[in-house]
Amino acid sequence: MPRRHSAASAALTAALLSPFLAACGSGDSTTTSASASKQGARKAVESYVTALNSRDANRLIEVGGVPNDARARNEARRILADKGGRELSVKKIQVDLDIGPDTGSAKLTAQEKSGRNTHDTFSVLKKNGTWHLTLFTNRPTPPGKPTSEAE
Repeated sequence: MPRRHSAASAALTAALLSPFLAACGSGDSTTTSASASKQGARKAVESYVTALNSRDANRLIEVGGVPNDARARNEARRILADKGGRELSVKKIQVDLDIGPDTGSAKLTAQEKSGRNTHDTFSVLKKNGTWHLTLFTNRPTPPGKPTSEAE
């Protein structure tokens, strides 16, 4: 004759297995959040490639997350003169959120129209819900913020 478990026994079994079953589930919110963040950073790298291919300084400034001022426009023109118009096609983008959920690095491998492979690495940062690449170096230090130079 089969042995019957009481309702209390079934409840205890369910309580003990619940953490294990949740960990095995397909919808871990931390994993989903990290995946969404990586996808956002990846899209920023793709926007960078589009800006280079179309020689679009405004889009480059936007993906860089800097104010559209004379300094940014000058630097964008220099970046586009150096890297723009090569008809890049993305081969691989690797995003690592190794500093935190909103900060990390991205490695781009692309191929130019000429067949030459090119590689670039960026710091990626999510600011106000939007992912940006640190492309612009000629940015002033905000007032009251110490610089890294020793005085």
